Amino acid sequence: MLKNIYHDIPNSMPKELIEILAQGSQVKIERIISRGHQSPDGYWYDQETHEFVILLQGSAQLILSEDGHTINMSPGDHLLIPAHTKHRVNWTDAKSDTVWLAVHWRD
Repeated sequence: MLKNIYHDIPNSMPKELIEILAQGSQVKIERIISRGHQSPDGYWYDQETHEFVILLQGSAQLILSEDGHTINMSPGDHLLIPAHTKHRVNWTDAKSDTVWLAVHWRD
């Protein structure tokens, strides 16, 4: 069934929306919609899988814990986050939807 990554976004989003678009035994592809969402204070993602993420719409800032490096992301920007690289979302645009496409996989 044909779908559009920018459609079916709820008007109200108290929590970030994460939808699995496709997955198999070694890979998972997600659509993530953020609207002013951020990682909880003190929380760091430490994932078992590698993650390739591309920002399709909106804006965001990520922080990598290893060096405290901040990464400002705009549409078209993408990043490879190796497994067990601690990271967090510092902020996402509160005035418009931030649309991400994330691909997770294992070696």
